[in-house]
Amino acid sequence: MKRKIYDTLLEWKRTSNGRSAVMIDGARRVGKSFIAEEFARNEYAAHLVVDFAKASRRVKGYFEDYLDDLDTFFMYLSAAFKVALVPGNSVIIFDEVQRFPRAREAIKYLVADGRFHYIETGSLISIKKNVRDIVIPSEEFHVKMFPMDFEEFLWATGNGQMQPIIERRFAERAPVGEPMHRQIMSVFRQYLIVGGMPQVVKTFAETHDLAQVEFEKRNILDLYRDDIHKFAGAQRQKVAAIFDDIPAQLSKHEKKFSASALKDGALIRDYDGAFEWLKSAMTVNVCYGAAEPNVGLRLNMDRTTLKCYMADTGLLVSLAFDENELATNDIVNRLLNDDIEFNEGMVVENIVAQMLRAAGHKLYFYSKSDRLDASNRMEIDFLVAKSRTQSRNNVSPIEVKSGRKYSTVSMDKFRKKFAPFLGESFVLHKKDVQIKDGVTYLPLYMAPLLAGN
Repeated sequence: MKRKIYDTLLEWKRTSNGRSAVMIDGARRVGKSFIAEEFARNEYAAHLVVDFAKASRRVKGYFEDYLDDLDTFFMYLSAAFKVALVPGNSVIIFDEVQRFPRAREAIKYLVADGRFHYIETGSLISIKKNVRDIVIPSEEFHVKMFPMDFEEFLWATGNGQMQPIIERRFAERAPVGEPMHRQIMSVFRQYLIVGGMPQVVKTFAETHDLAQVEFEKRNILDLYRDDIHKFAGAQRQKVAAIFDDIPAQLSKHEKKFSASALKDGALIRDYDGAFEWLKSAMTVNVCYGAAEPNVGLRLNMDRTTLKCYMADTGLLVSLAFDENELATNDIVNRLLNDDIEFNEGMVVENIVAQMLRAAGHKLYFYSKSDRLDASNRMEIDFLVAKSRTQSRNNVSPIEVKSGRKYSTVSMDKFRKKFAPFLGESFVLHKKDVQIKDGVTYLPLYMAPLLAGN
């Protein structure tokens, strides 16, 4: 399974040359261990994997007893794993390092020693339980790993030849052409349903059996729920309530998360810790409201106004329809054929959030209510800042449309009100590329390319 993060690891190896360890942080089952081991096998003469989910007490003891004698430490570690490490051309992987924070703290001394390279992988890396009583090493280079993006999905399903066409037509702002557009949208609907979790994508690519795909996704959802109950501590009830309510929250016309739907009278700030836990677990993507589309969206961020998306849209589909597996299979088949009446906007907006986040964007939106003045009432799904700041026109508004017929009333009002701040305006929809009245209309599958815009 080809992943873009491999190139990031190559760049780290080239530029760091052992002066830092790389930390791959991501949700459970997103492929961290696989990519770390594949990279180690391909790029080093020897590698050793310490999996702290099953490491023995004896191995953990090496980190307590021998860090002041690294010759002995490496001798015992090599013997325990029956691996002959080659100084200058070996990498040691600390897998699931959050389960043994002492090993993470040891990175400072191991990197300073300089004999070997180090890759760490983990989930829930930043929650208090996993950093308590240790000094976080400054020698860590952090890389976040997300579910497979659409281009990686194209590679995995044998459709990689579509990506150059998508990129070229995006750059030209020119239509793809109806036959090719239909083909790409067909694969994109598969991506909507399957999502980007590697094992699920692998199952789909090998079998095209949606029942097996659904089985894999439900296993991951069960694992996430289990993690919440095991590791969320005093927050577990609030975290579980948010997690299970995501489909209902996204199915509303206004997708802003309402804490009062979880508990009468509750406010978003009452759930701050729970949202932070889910963000740390990287199982959700949180999109914050911005007061205005100005330079530095974070400076205008309102933490009490947010939307909460699932980090993987395939999992959202399974979570939304988990009351009946047979019904889910029917819904999935109809989704594939674009032949179902339900709030598809929930799924489509979630996949755009997923693609923008994987492409490197923090997520922001704009929402304004005004009972007295209709011209002030508007909601823009996403705001994206340019990669290079200019004196003006730095933020692009994005509206996401799931239906074939729609209006752009909010976009029109927003562009009129904030014209000096705005760059190119985009509508992401099911149709081909079109430019009309100063707005660029793009097919949904071009959303990741907005990162370089």
